[in-house]
Amino acid sequence: MPEFVLAGAPLPLTVPARVYVCGITPYDVTHLGHAATFVWADLLARVIRMTGTPTEVVRNVTDVDDVLTRTAVERQVDYDEFGLRQEFWFDRSMADLQVRPPDRAPHARHHVTHVIDLARALLATGHAYAREGTVYFRGAQVPRAAGLDRDTALSLSVEYGDEPDDSRRDDPFDVRLWRPSDGVHPAWPSPWGPGRPGWHAECAAMALATSGGVVDVLAGGADLAFPHHAYQSAMVAAATGAGLFARRGFRAGVVSVDGAKMAKSTGNLVLVQDLLGTAPGAALRLLLLDRPWSQPWEYRAEDVDVASGRLDELYTAAGRRPGSVAAADAVRDALLADLDVPTALGTALEAGGDAARSVIRTLALQ
Repeated sequence: MPEFVLAGAPLPLTVPARVYVCGITPYDVTHLGHAATFVWADLLARVIRMTGTPTEVVRNVTDVDDVLTRTAVERQVDYDEFGLRQEFWFDRSMADLQVRPPDRAPHARHHVTHVIDLARALLATGHAYAREGTVYFRGAQVPRAAGLDRDTALSLSVEYGDEPDDSRRDDPFDVRLWRPSDGVHPAWPSPWGPGRPGWHAECAAMALATSGGVVDVLAGGADLAFPHHAYQSAMVAAATGAGLFARRGFRAGVVSVDGAKMAKSTGNLVLVQDLLGTAPGAALRLLLLDRPWSQPWEYRAEDVDVASGRLDELYTAAGRRPGSVAAADAVRDALLADLDVPTALGTALEAGGDAARSVIRTLALQ
């Protein structure tokens, strides 16, 4: 069996292989940038399973979040009901893109007690402190561990709502494990008063509860590398004493439109359901996968037609029989070599037959 390479280095697979995918905050519709992350995570799990290794995928739902709460208030609906509606539409989009449902889908609102337990553990080991109803994780070392200079880390912290200028913190890079709630935000009882979890703590607690102290791969979008993945990993490692949470990171490249990252905050969204009205789900899936997984890329409307044409060529190639065993092996080797879809696809189109059928099957392009 050829070795499995991910992010440029061999990754010996444990049994079962554990993949934790940072999922959605269900407050709006699914756009192509979101879809890219989840389609790539789905392919990662499929390729691992192709090796014969049992694989468990956990993909969380962050349904305790201030943005979700504010949006629900604006639309005059309970936050939990609103989140479930949005999650329904997300699941529809994922099904259309042939993304296999995760083995576990923890929801933040069901794991609040685990966040409290995590905060207690970190307080007991000196990795956290409580002040005025808030529990802070000591994060001074996190930017350096993530390979970032102070100014870049501060900028990203502000961008993602971590409020480094909070005067109650011992260090600007300390982040909230638990925080008080006012009348607008949901609240749960805790040793520090009624409140709600911090964002990074939610994912850390859900990962510990569902996947244990160490996962093989931590997956998400490239924009989650810092602060979210960095703090999530640091919290889990500090709580367990293992010194490691994820054996490998897997972060799909950012999708841009007209030179700006596709994001709800900027409004430059290309919606999956809109594209599904013009092209089959398999073509959109191929559009997302026919590139290096970590590479940022610019969406262009004409790319949908290019992907549809390429998919038709692949189907035609799959009809050629019997095909080359060597080409089918080359497809497998390319996918095991850091999910090299462009090479696998090129081989399949040229050789046809078994190689093309293998690509269709493994990439879920039926």
